[in-house]
Amino acid sequence: MNLHHLFADSGGRTVRYALSGAGGGFARTLLAQSRRLPGLVPAVLCDRDLPRLRAMLDGLGYDAALPAECPDATAVAETVARGGIALVADAALLTAAPWDILVEATGSPADGLAMAEAALAADRHVAMVSKEVDSVAGLHLADLAAARGLVYTTADGDQPANLIGLVTWAELLGLDIVAIGKSTEYDLVLDPEAGTVTQLDTTVPAPQLAGLLTLGDDVRATLDARAAAVADLPTGATADYCEMAVVANNTGFGPDTERLHYPVARIAELADVYRPREEGGLLARDGVVDVFSALRLPGEASFAGGVFVVVRTDDPVTWETLREKGHVLSKDGKYAAIYLPYHLMGVETPVSLLSAVLHHRPSGGTDPRSYAVLAGRARTDLPAGTALAMGGHHHDVTGVQAVLLRGEEAPDDIAPLYLAAHATLARPVAAGEPIRVADLADPDPGLLGAWRAGRASRGFSAGTEGTPAA
Repeated sequence: MNLHHLFADSGGRTVRYALSGAGGGFARTLLAQSRRLPGLVPAVLCDRDLPRLRAMLDGLGYDAALPAECPDATAVAETVARGGIALVADAALLTAAPWDILVEATGSPADGLAMAEAALAADRHVAMVSKEVDSVAGLHLADLAAARGLVYTTADGDQPANLIGLVTWAELLGLDIVAIGKSTEYDLVLDPEAGTVTQLDTTVPAPQLAGLLTLGDDVRATLDARAAAVADLPTGATADYCEMAVVANNTGFGPDTERLHYPVARIAELADVYRPREEGGLLARDGVVDVFSALRLPGEASFAGGVFVVVRTDDPVTWETLREKGHVLSKDGKYAAIYLPYHLMGVETPVSLLSAVLHHRPSGGTDPRSYAVLAGRARTDLPAGTALAMGGHHHDVTGVQAVLLRGEEAPDDIAPLYLAAHATLARPVAAGEPIRVADLADPDPGLLGAWRAGRASRGFSAGTEGTPAA
């Protein structure tokens, strides 16, 4: 459903939203787009740095008379009642005025959970941008929303919602899906003349890569050689694992391997790469979720952190017709890749907000389950007392490698990665071992309760979970 139809069916109603983490990058893109949509307006914006938030609104061209810093609930209610935008630093003030849906974009597991729970308790819908929250508490929040007749949804514009939507579309058409996934955040751009490859602002020598631009007959050998050629560049961002955990729980697709494959592949190769091993591809099983690093030349179009599905073809004539029109098929025509080469962040999020409020529809999955668990393994021996700090652009956890475990293979007492984040180890964890709930001296009680409740209600028993150390 496009925005035109959403507005046309609204009966002239204005949808109002609250936004947490309102000074961040995702939030800015939503606030910028909202200025172009008269039927969608911000009501309450929460951020710890209100001067920065006000400056951002000024820069976006909001009427300077609209935003008002509000120290208490009365000020919030009065500001929103007059048509203004209440700016609050205290999350407890978010629900002090009427609005329809919370966009949670803090990236903070504990704070984001608390704000989402408060919104649902106040009978407001929730659009979850913070994948860190969703990977721990998404099942619990979905239960809370369902019990109150509300919508809990991922947000269009981020890869999870976009991929869930693409899978839903493909399943509706009856396509036989083999694999789904997305590209890494930044492409690998090869300069054959210089013999270098660039990822965002990092350039490294990769003279062998120019000779590896085609897959050849041995797909896995070529992919191994490409991986070796770019070994100096980082791979396996924590954020990727987190996003794929959200996708897995909303689609039923799971990881083929806990570290994911991360092949270095060109867009036109996806249908040859993501096929069964016995047919020369990477996959040990069907129903896989994965991430690839998009390889391209300067001037070629980017995959732009987009999303894809790989399907088996059926009628050869139909699919050869589509190949002639430029669609991506495997060399033998047995598989096809269908993809969306974009994710526009908050520019797309209005679709989710309007759909949730006006039509009571989430973006994508309607019955999430614990099909996968975002967990962590110790990179080195971690002694008792180690603080598992979370930080950096991808919200990495100190000393811990993110992994994605299939739900049925995850230990009963596994600690989700963002429950472990900000906690302290109660006992040593050896290199390579998973972090378990009982390894944590001080897990956030709200997150722990949400994790256990969600697992218990959607196919897993909480009775065998580990007990936090005293």
